Amino acid sequence: MSDPARVQLLSREQAILEFNRRVLAQARREDVPLLERLRYICIVSSNLDEFFEVRYADVLEASRVRGTGIDRSYLEAVAKASHELVEEQYTILNEEVAPALRQAGIQILNHADRTAAQREWVAGFFRRQVQPLLVPIGLDPSHPFPQVANKTLNFVVKLGGRDAFGRDNDIAIVRIPRVLPRVIKLPAHVVEPGQQAFVLLSSVIRAHLDELFPGREILSFSQFRLTRDSDLDVDEDDVADLREALRSKMSTRQFGQAIRLEVVRSCHEDLSNFLLEQFGLPRQALFEVNGPVNLVRLTQLIDQAEGDHLRFPAYQAGWPESLPQAGSMFEHLRHHDCLLHHPFESFDAVVAFLREAVNDPNVLAIKQTIYRTGSESVLMELLLEAVRRGKEVLAVVELKARFDEEANINWAERLEAVGAQVVYGIVGMKTHAKMMLVTRREGARLRRYAHLSTGNYNPKTARLYTDVGYLTSQPDLTTDVDRVFHQLASLAQIRSSRQLLLAPYSMQRQMLRFIERVAQSAKAGRPARIVLKVNSLTDEPLVRALIAAGQAGASIDLVVRGACILPPGIPELTENIRVRSVVGQMLEHTRVLYFRWGEGDHEEALYLSSADWMNRNMTRRIEAAWPVRDGALRQRVIDECLVPYLLDGRDAWVQSPDGRYERVAQTGLSAQQALMDRYRAVV
Repeated sequence: MSDPARVQLLSREQAILEFNRRVLAQARREDVPLLERLRYICIVSSNLDEFFEVRYADVLEASRVRGTGIDRSYLEAVAKASHELVEEQYTILNEEVAPALRQAGIQILNHADRTAAQREWVAGFFRRQVQPLLVPIGLDPSHPFPQVANKTLNFVVKLGGRDAFGRDNDIAIVRIPRVLPRVIKLPAHVVEPGQQAFVLLSSVIRAHLDELFPGREILSFSQFRLTRDSDLDVDEDDVADLREALRSKMSTRQFGQAIRLEVVRSCHEDLSNFLLEQFGLPRQALFEVNGPVNLVRLTQLIDQAEGDHLRFPAYQAGWPESLPQAGSMFEHLRHHDCLLHHPFESFDAVVAFLREAVNDPNVLAIKQTIYRTGSESVLMELLLEAVRRGKEVLAVVELKARFDEEANINWAERLEAVGAQVVYGIVGMKTHAKMMLVTRREGARLRRYAHLSTGNYNPKTARLYTDVGYLTSQPDLTTDVDRVFHQLASLAQIRSSRQLLLAPYSMQRQMLRFIERVAQSAKAGRPARIVLKVNSLTDEPLVRALIAAGQAGASIDLVVRGACILPPGIPELTENIRVRSVVGQMLEHTRVLYFRWGEGDHEEALYLSSADWMNRNMTRRIEAAWPVRDGALRQRVIDECLVPYLLDGRDAWVQSPDGRYERVAQTGLSAQQALMDRYRAVV
């Protein structure tokens, strides 16, 4: 048997880019509605923004430190793969999706494509709505290169002639305010009947750029966009108030280290070199794109375009079958645990659970973790109402939830203002566990009710992400949840949990024990099976343990939505391990962990978890995993969250040993579609 430690693991950055290739492939599928194909292109653009803002920025930082294994050749390989992905993205847009949109009567018009009437309307729009907000900056010693904020649209212009003072300064920068819409729909009176026409803001400005520089000749120009390091770096050990420290840092987030420069392909080399020099970037950081520099903003076209047949059919989730719609949830939960499978079953049940707790005079206390709840949230409004009604409310608000910091700070301040207890978790760790605990007086005793989830308390994303929620009144499980809240608030040492596995304490260690137990069963010739469904698999100790279990003879199936660094299917090394990824209409977000090390019912374990199998989740976050012990519920998780994804013949991809993926034959089951059909509301 080969040493698992000697198996060459895959590149995490390449694995992230491979995931985005799978997402981008959705834009090529003719069985996907046309506007949704465009949306997948936008999603990839958004994902790449975050990749450069966060992950690639960290890789650049690590490359400056000896011993990290990240050198210039590695950076060049990642940059090359990034360029290839972006090239493919624009090719699909220009050669497949845009022509299909035109056939469907939806056009994105460049200046040359517009009729005289359309040009007249665009000119009026520019002069009324755009030009008053533009202030070109001509560069000279008293007009230095302006600050360029992260991911903003800008123009660089090379001018001929002399300025108003007779000088020959020839470069100007035009910053485009974010308040301006990036996609403008032309009114019906300038469009042929049955057609929809749109213009991009960049095209509007380009057509009228000369009006910003009267008396000067425009020799060349380009739109450009800069991506910066956007991670908030706060030394938590050296601040007295984390909330205020983060608030002050947010004001400078837009001006972090430059990482990537996007320009249009027609940009003159002199201008692109000038911009690279201004931002201190190497040539490999330059992306010359065949279209607008920010494809994310095309979501505005998707939102404005008419045609329901061009979108996925609206899905109305049914009420969870395991919960009564009438009567008290508390009464039901005293006798039954309930499993909620979102978005196939409605998230309204979670809202209803909290609403009943807020309105019930016997409920004395509510505790909840808040990670990504959104700037508008019925759940947060209910917590505010609970405080007003005199209930004890503890909110554990994660201020460092990336890109949600401002919304979470605002909710923390509103909760504090009405008298809720608000804490921010543990210094140096993110609180990523999703938990709600309700304490209710029932006669002479207090009873606890808990909701645990693999996903966030966000009703909006709960309609788009697949997640599993769990409602219970089991005393040992609710006691564990209460101890976690107690530790997060008091910082006291937590007593050993009865059911919950917690990171950074017991979770990784127990997962390794389960894997080893399966491996020993395989060596003994007994049943040995592991099935995992997670978003990412990049934690090396867990990956090495899985490889060892596979070499011992265990049968291992991994359903990993995103990055996976484990190379499957290598003869005599990982030949017993299979990796697949499902990319469909919904974003796969459920984490399910199944282990079998024998034939008896007591020789298997199934856990649901908030944590991916990444090092950060195991060692630097507060995470929770909980067992599903009820036989019927455990079978339901297997039947809905594991088996359909192992059999998916429509949305699944299979990973090769080199880290690349191939789509399965396009026949048979779509796991997501089957679940939608199963739980769709009857209307």
